[in-house]
Amino acid sequence: MSAPGPIGVVAHYNLLERLEPSGPGDLYRARDTRLGRTVALRLLPADFTTGSDSRAALVAQARAMTVLSHPNVTTLFDAGEHEGCVYLAFEFLKGQSLRAEMAGRPLKVHRAVEAAIQIADAIADAHANGFVHGGLSPESVSMTQRGHAKIPAFELAAHGGFDSSAPGEVRLVDYVSPEEAGGQPADDRSDIYSVGAILYEMLTARRPNPKGAAAPSAANHHVPPELDEIVLRAVAPNPASRPQSAAAFASELRGITALIDAQGGASDETDESHGTGTSLGRVFRFAAVLIVIAGLAWYWWQARAGQ
Repeated sequence: MSAPGPIGVVAHYNLLERLEPSGPGDLYRARDTRLGRTVALRLLPADFTTGSDSRAALVAQARAMTVLSHPNVTTLFDAGEHEGCVYLAFEFLKGQSLRAEMAGRPLKVHRAVEAAIQIADAIADAHANGFVHGGLSPESVSMTQRGHAKIPAFELAAHGGFDSSAPGEVRLVDYVSPEEAGGQPADDRSDIYSVGAILYEMLTARRPNPKGAAAPSAANHHVPPELDEIVLRAVAPNPASRPQSAAAFASELRGITALIDAQGGASDETDESHGTGTSLGRVFRFAAVLIVIAGLAWYWWQARAGQ
């Protein structure tokens, strides 16, 4: 049986399957006919840009993203124009969004911190190459089948000097820094706020108050006080109070994983393990009582038989 034909063609890409987009435009699983590889291809709507000059600026900005080669950034292979629309071709990932993994509940502390470290590492690499994201959210972070976090290069391209108020763009205020929400341009510390806000929600299933958040441990008693301090500094309303680099933020979080590991890595399991231990203890005590009763009964029966 021959393989089904493409459902469309964009430049030298055969569109194979429409995917659920987490941003503007249409997203497809596609086949690069030149290199013979499967990619994720995003086709932006015609009104995403305001004219040929704007399209050319976005394509140039997107192509500049090819300098990024980080394991936690979705690789951008190609960008171009097709029939008045901009397309971007990325590595095709199998997995789910971070939002789907969270599923409305707190993640294990160790897991949440690990994911935040990977996101912060990706942001640090982008900052080192002159890009600011300005729009991170759990919806935009992909989790691979192996559990690795990947941030989309497209949003970096869209915010790195391009008009971030382009029609159709999804901006989630809950994760945008207070200064961005107030109309100021995003900078490195704005991205740190977004990573901190995502970590806050991974730990508590709640979004932080941008005017001043409560400690994550108030909603999740598994969170150690040392992590409280780091997260609250990351989501501080004043940018000057936050870690001044994503690399420094990631380093602080690595210290927390070392602390959790030193404590046996059981901060999330303590209650469960205590509960199991308590149940086993009750079983053993009950068994001991039965043995004592059986012994007394045997002694009484022997005494009666001796009479």
